Amino acid sequence: MNKTEVKKHPAPANRHPAPVKKASAPVKKKSRGASLDARKARSGWLFLLPFVIGLALIYVPIIYDSIKFSFGAVKTLPGGGFAYKFVGFANYNEALTVDAYFVQTLTSGIKELLFDIPAIVIFSLFMAVLLNQKMLGRAAFRAIFFIPVILCTGLIDQIDSSNALTQYMSDNTSGIDSGAGTDTVNAVVSMTDIQWMFESMKVGTELTQYVVNIMNNIYDIINRSGVQMLIFLAGLQSISPAIYESCNIDGASAWEAFWKITIPMVSPMILVNAIYTVIDALTSATNPVMDYISGVYVGNGGRELSSAMAWMYFLIVIGIIGIVSALLSAFIFYQRRD
Repeated sequence: MNKTEVKKHPAPANRHPAPVKKASAPVKKKSRGASLDARKARSGWLFLLPFVIGLALIYVPIIYDSIKFSFGAVKTLPGGGFAYKFVGFANYNEALTVDAYFVQTLTSGIKELLFDIPAIVIFSLFMAVLLNQKMLGRAAFRAIFFIPVILCTGLIDQIDSSNALTQYMSDNTSGIDSGAGTDTVNAVVSMTDIQWMFESMKVGTELTQYVVNIMNNIYDIINRSGVQMLIFLAGLQSISPAIYESCNIDGASAWEAFWKITIPMVSPMILVNAIYTVIDALTSATNPVMDYISGVYVGNGGRELSSAMAWMYFLIVIGIIGIVSALLSAFIFYQRRD
């Protein structure tokens, strides 16, 4: 039986293949409105607009006149007006070399600030940790610790400045063991008390004096810790409870969780509170340097000299803020939110 072989011829190759049409990307329609970030930025600038207008129209001319007066001498004319004469750095030289009390007041004010910053930040952090715990009446305790901030502002501060009770609380002439009979509420302890407490420890006299000053100034420290306490509370409440639960499962104690979790997580708040404390302390109306500059301004021909003192003080404040920021920035932990 013969088999018929069928030969299959290959299909002819297409010498000119049809061009492949590329799929065109969908055309994005241009949104008529602004994006969410742009709207937020616009709302922010609209919120700041009154401050920017006030800064440009009111404060900038005052700042310019202050700088101008610090480098000049102003003489009031008999018929009205004044005559201005540029004297260079004569006012700055007088403030540093001629005035015997400005440098002394400035040095003592900065030294007091260096002791107050750690005390206020540590105390506010300690109280924030306590007030963050679950307990009965927590909101009432928070309000009680923030009341001094309200009482130390505006008209209430002026009324309180003439209050005899406040002066009695602020007086720290002696300690409880002085025997003078004039011990006050604020003078809780004396150097003898601390030395008796630390007699079995090898503690230097400088640290002893520092502890004495903190304990005797506890009234002032509480008054100046309200805002910092709220900032620390906001930072503590932003920490996820799951982190503490993980530490508890791993067997970490509360002390270890505080140093390993709480302190790193609130370290940005420590930087913010330190800078806020510096600015609040150096620009307070009760600051001795500010009080001295105001006294020089009231004096005859003191506008130029007080302007020079104020600008030197401003540069020193900026320098202290830069130093504090540089020192604390090395220990700041920022949590990544991926």
